[in-house]
Formats: sequence, C-alpha cells, structure tokens
Amino acid sequence: MPHDAIATCPICGGELAVTRLHCRSCATTLEGDFNVGRFARLSREQFALLESFLRSKGNLKEMERELGLSYPTVRARVEALLRALGLGDDAAVEDLPPESTPRDSAGDAMAAQDVAAARRGVLERLARGDIDAVSAAAELRTLGG
Repeated sequence: MPHDAIATCPICGGELAVTRLHCRSCATTLEGDFNVGRFARLSREQFALLESFLRSKGNLKEMERELGLSYPTVRARVEALLRALGLGDDAAVEDLPPESTPRDSAGDAMAAQDVAAARRGVLERLARGDIDAVSAAAELRTLGG
C-alpha cells in the first residue's frame, strides 16, 4: 500500500525533492527533480482545515461550528493556511509573505496579532462557558506563539 509523500525532511526540516516517478501500470520509471506541489507541503492539521474549508464552501461561521473553534481562531488559521500555500490574497491576509519566504518584522507583527486574536477568542469562549478549561488549554497550546 503506497504512503503519502512527505515534503519536509524529518531530520533537518529541509524541503524534500521527488527524484523518481514510477508507473504501476507499464513499469515506466522517470528520474529527475520533481516538485511535490504546494498541497503536499501542508501539515495534517492544515490539510484538515482545508478540507473543512471546502466542506463549508468557505463559510468561516460554518467552519467555526464544525471545528468547535472561535471565529478569530478559524480566521487566523485560514490566513496561515493561505500563507502556507503562497496564496496571499491582499484583502484576506493583508500583505503577509508566504511561509516559504523569510518574514520581515511587519509579517511577524501581523502573525503575532493573529495569534493574539485567536487566543482572545479562546478565552472569551471559556469565559462564556462554551468550552471547559481543558479544551481551552489544548486550543491555546495548539496556537503556540
């Protein structure tokens, strides 16, 4: 059974290159330097978020309900997903550079604001009693920063 290709080296974190492709039908093998594509570089969590985005047809409120997260958290994660894919729509991500390029201090500040907004959302849900302390702590750990 074939496994999903990984795009990041588990040792150093560098980008892996696909160097061989094989056809199971006719046994043709191609060797070279092939790009895995932007979607293969997503983490499992980012891919799950993308699937949720597609299921909800881009409705962040629906994603909020499906994922059990606050709207600011969902929005911050979608914006981070866009950056990871290199799809920085100016209106949606406010000129943040893609993850594959070094960030400048303005990008770092915006990312910190996104995390702060997501954290506030978690704490607001906790204060309203929408989630318990254990769930809030888990969400805060996921947000990092």
